[in-house]
Order: sequence, then structure tokens, then C-alpha cells
Amino acid sequence: MVGNQTDGCFFWLLGLSNDLQLQIVLFVLFLLIYLSIVLANVMIMLAVKSNPNLQSPMYFFLSHLSFLDVFYSSVTLPKMLETTISKQKTISVRGCFAQAFFILFTAGTEVFMLLSMAYDRYCAICKPLHYMNIMNIAFSCKLVATSWTIGFLYALANTLPLLRLEFCGSNIIKHFSCELPSILSLSCSDTFMNKMLFLMSAGTLGMVSLFLTMFSYIHIISTIMRISSTKGRQKTFSTCSSHLTVVTLFYGTGYFRYLRPSSVSSVVWDEILSIQYSILIPLLNPIIYSLPNKEMKASFKKILKC
Repeated sequence: MVGNQTDGCFFWLLGLSNDLQLQIVLFVLFLLIYLSIVLANVMIMLAVKSNPNLQSPMYFFLSHLSFLDVFYSSVTLPKMLETTISKQKTISVRGCFAQAFFILFTAGTEVFMLLSMAYDRYCAICKPLHYMNIMNIAFSCKLVATSWTIGFLYALANTLPLLRLEFCGSNIIKHFSCELPSILSLSCSDTFMNKMLFLMSAGTLGMVSLFLTMFSYIHIISTIMRISSTKGRQKTFSTCSSHLTVVTLFYGTGYFRYLRPSSVSSVVWDEILSIQYSILIPLLNPIIYSLPNKEMKASFKKILKC
């Protein structure tokens, strides 16, 4: 049960503000951000699909990352927009569990999609003669499928145990979305095993993917430093600098959000970090990947002319 008979089917989302004027400003701001996320990432997917020069594994992964970013932001932003201007800032219990599942699903998938992109850059820079043999379309598809499968299993393992929990106290989620830690804090059941499972699964996935990503970049940087010409080093590094920026932003905010000590936890900090990795990163990714890329910008111009 959740609360009493009246509130038994719903959680209340605290939202970002109770000030009416600020709610309107936030609604317009985040609506524009959401539309920008969808437009920018769809543009990348169309550019990769339509341009023969963008058919390499790097752009194949980028198009899947763009789809993930649209998916990721669509899990939280539409409901956040609804609750921002609605008097009934509620979400059904099952709807809340579903949102938590898809947040974990997309986050877990994105972690390994970024790892796949790091491995692609490692092969391109450190093993250029064998690159096309290693990163063929079949292997690239397997990496993408593996990323989605790991994300699905990670989300399933952490959300299925929610079904056995009881919620008999407060049903107010001090957040704008149903993230797993926020849900667990409301349960009157023993959530020790849930928290340990989440900590161990998130920590394992995060540490393994981060270690392999860092391992790839150590070899990449080592290879770049052995290039004799400054221009050659700059040109080679430019092919992976965008990805390294995205990895730093994603891992930095994600780790600080979920694995920081409880002594530095607060509702405001949680909301700021959640906005950064679930809203701002999907908005920044297309900018980071597209601005230094002449082929991508040329494809955008062709699409806009059509």
C-alpha cells in the first residue's frame, strides 16, 4: 500500500518550484530544451543515414547515441513539463516504477554505448591497419546490441524488487522524476538489499566501463604522443576529443549523483545533477559532436535545404 486509501495509487512529485510565475518560466525553458534535444539528435540520425561519407562505425555509434539521448530525455522531460504547470503533481505507482526502469535502462545502455565508441577510437588510432577488419558492421551491431541488453538487465534487476516493497508513510517524492534512490527513501519496508543491489550493480557497471574507457584512452594518448608532427597530433586528437568531453560530463555527474556520500546530499543538488545528466547532456551531445565536424555540418545544411 502507498499512504491511505485516497493516495494509495499515486506518488506526489515535488517538482522544481511552487512559485506560479517561475513555473511558467521553467515550463517554457524546458519545453524549448526538449524540442531542441529532439530536433538536434534527429538531425544527427538523418545526417548519418543520408550521407555516404558518414557510414563509418564512429557515426554508426553516434546515431545510436543520438537515439538514446532522445529516449533518455523523453523518459523524464514530458512528465516534468506536465507536473510543472499542473496542480495535480502526481504519478501512478506503476508509472513511477516504469519511469525508474527506463531511466536505469537508458543510463545503463548509454554507459556501454560510450564504451563502444571509446573502443572504436582505440582501434582507429592504435590499430589503423586492422581497423576495418575489427570494426566491421557485424561487430558494431553486436556492440550496440550488447549495450542495450546490459542496460535492460541492469534496469530489470533493480526495478523488479520494487514490486515487493510497501509504501505506508509519506508518498511525496522530493524530485521532479522517479529515480530509484528517491523511491527507496519512501518505503516503510527494509530496503537494505535494494540499496546494496543498486550500489553493487551501478558501481560494477560504472567501474568496469570507466576502467575500459580509461584504458582505451591511455593507449590512444600514448599513440598520439608518438606522432612526430604537431599538426598530426592535433588532427588525430580531434577525432576523439568530442567523445572524451562527453564521457567526462556523463561519468562525472552520474557518479557524483549516485555514489557521493550522504553527507553532501540535498534535494537541490540532486535536482541540479539530474537536470545536467538527463537534460543538458542530451542537449550538449549534438553540439559537442557536430561543431568541430565539417562533414556533419555539411549534412545539416543539405537536410535544411530539402
